[in-house]
Amino acid sequence: MFGKIIGAVVGGNIAKKTQGVNGTTGALLGAAAPVVIRRMSIPTMIAVGVGGYLVKRHLDKREQELPEPATDTAPVASVPQPETV
Repeated sequence: MFGKIIGAVVGGNIAKKTQGVNGTTGALLGAAAPVVIRRMSIPTMIAVGVGGYLVKRHLDKREQELPEPATDTAPVASVPQPETV
């Protein structure tokens, strides 16, 4: 029971940082994660971990290769401050 509660809290916190996943979905995934992990074999856990690492590495490389987006807007000027005597 405590594992599901902790998993739901962790899942909710991760959902806040992940685009496209809201807090409820994250909490449900976090609560289900201990059950799924408990039923996985050791080789499957290792494969999932290595696969996640490789996907993250690939996405990080792709992000570095992308050029900076060009914008059509002018840079924002600072607001003039009154002079003090």
